[in-house]
Amino acid sequence: MITDHGGAIKAATDLVGKLKVTPQENDTSKALVKDGQDARAKLAKLDGDAFDKAYVDNEVGYHAAVVKALDDTLIPNAQNGELQSLLTSVRGVAAAHLEHARQLQKLLK
Repeated sequence: MITDHGGAIKAATDLVGKLKVTPQENDTSKALVKDGQDARAKLAKLDGDAFDKAYVDNEVGYHAAVVKALDDTLIPNAQNGELQSLLTSVRGVAAAHLEHARQLQKLLK
């Protein structure tokens, strides 16, 4: 997962540099960042089995939110073909992570 996330960030950074654009915060990005911060604060208070379950539950929720944001907002509104292609690729990775997290979630119930 770390490799996939790092690869997506590098690809996005490279594309931003190539296109000479400055990414803009929006409601979708702000919500994803806030949700991540809230999850980290919650997880910091847990350990052991409680941490494992909460972590996996968070991963399911987070990746579901990312896939939804990509499907509903980011991909349809991308006006640049290269950006749309990158977002579509990221969507595939996010969907795979979501499926893996759902499989782990079933094991932890």
